[in-house]
Amino acid sequence: MAGHSHWAGIKHKKGKADKIRSKIFSKLSKEITVAAKLGDKDPAMNPRLRSAIQAARSANMPKDNIERAINKSSINSELNFENLRYEGFGPDKVAVIVEALTDNKNRTASNIRTIFQKAGGNLGTQGSASHNFKQLGVINIHKDEISEERMLELAIESGADECLLNNDIHEIQCQVSEIYNVKKKLEREISNFISTKIEWIPLNSVKITKEKNMELINFLESLEDDDDVQNIFSNAEFIN
Repeated sequence: MAGHSHWAGIKHKKGKADKIRSKIFSKLSKEITVAAKLGDKDPAMNPRLRSAIQAARSANMPKDNIERAINKSSINSELNFENLRYEGFGPDKVAVIVEALTDNKNRTASNIRTIFQKAGGNLGTQGSASHNFKQLGVINIHKDEISEERMLELAIESGADECLLNNDIHEIQCQVSEIYNVKKKLEREISNFISTKIEWIPLNSVKITKEKNMELINFLESLEDDDDVQNIFSNAEFIN
């Protein structure tokens, strides 16, 4: 738990703001386009698209960008993206799962393998790292949206398994199969969500000392900088 939450916090503090914003918008736009292409273009009828749009709004993506991403699903009807998962081990034997959305799996696999190798890690087969994680539905809501007490009540009423407060974020965890049912019930009282995702939560952690923090952070950032990479999960626990 500490590993994936801590990296999520660190990564947004580094780099130039404009570069980070551009990269985030690019990845969010791709998810919106794919969600609209695979389902209904009405967010009310398409949970994946609704979640993608909510994530884009939380990142302050302009409305025009969101609409362009939706329209792109019709304009580029011949464009086919694949959801792919890569697993391996980075510096200090940290288990890593990389989720990608790509129109060229050979390019993506080659890029990710190179990043692992340059960091002294190795890319494995599916299942080589994921046994260190459990897959859960995770819904994030800013703490200012609702009180901690009411959030806990709503989480129980919606059928969620866990309700945590991480820094400024309420994190609701549930079974993967129940994520959109839980979300629908939460939407009766909450209108703004940071994200709704299926995440890999570490079952155990690898402690990374302060002296080795940057080596691992640079490796994770190199993965995140790849245009095809959408999500990264690791079982690293950064020690200050």
